[in-house]
Amino acid sequence: MLGIERRQRIIKLIQDDKKVYVSNLSQLFKVTEETIRRDLEKLENEGILTRTYGGAVLNQYTLEDLPFQTRTSMNHEMKQNISLKAATLIHDNDTIMIDASTTCLELLHALQKKKGITIITNSVKIPYDFISSNFNIISTGGTLRAHSLALVGSVAQNALQNYYVNMAVMSCKGLSFDNGIMESNEPESEFKRRMIKQAEIVILLVDHTKFDKTAFIKLFDFSDIDYIVTDQEPDPNWLELFNTHNVKVIY
Repeated sequence: MLGIERRQRIIKLIQDDKKVYVSNLSQLFKVTEETIRRDLEKLENEGILTRTYGGAVLNQYTLEDLPFQTRTSMNHEMKQNISLKAATLIHDNDTIMIDASTTCLELLHALQKKKGITIITNSVKIPYDFISSNFNIISTGGTLRAHSLALVGSVAQNALQNYYVNMAVMSCKGLSFDNGIMESNEPESEFKRRMIKQAEIVILLVDHTKFDKTAFIKLFDFSDIDYIVTDQEPDPNWLELFNTHNVKVIY
């Protein structure tokens, strides 16, 4: 097993159990404890966990702004599940504003059989990954935020003002029952607020781990979105809240 594959499995284990032990991981993967310690050190540097004596615990701070490559490997099956469901809302010839999130990147893989779709995005990865696709891709331009492979700032926001689209599709860092939809950094929050002003329909893609989480910045209210697409049925109190704000839930 390659080191990156082993670390991805460690991420899954610590997300499920909230903690891991070096000795157990060493036996599970049939490698030395020193190899596991190096794996945990790398994952700690990426902000996923905190090492402790004999193991590590999951970082619970949703205000952390994890690097794009780290987020790509997290909850991948959930993102695929969400993307397939969200794809049913999008039709041939639709125009879509899409953010630089890993979930939205996964969505585009699910849309490749659609025809005539125009994508407006601040992601620098989407134009590269889909250079041979049938999508009509418009890049906003802007200042590169390398941490998340996103273009931000006044240039990116002003570019959106030139377009009015069928849908704005995005993700977020957390859903707080009391505080609304949350994000971890201001530059991308400002871009997403501009997105929803330019779209007829707003679709939020979130896996179940983001419910009941508070991040650094309030992005917007639940009343600002039309659809939430997630991977499993939310708790009844959440469904009641969404119903109050006329948000359609797909799970």
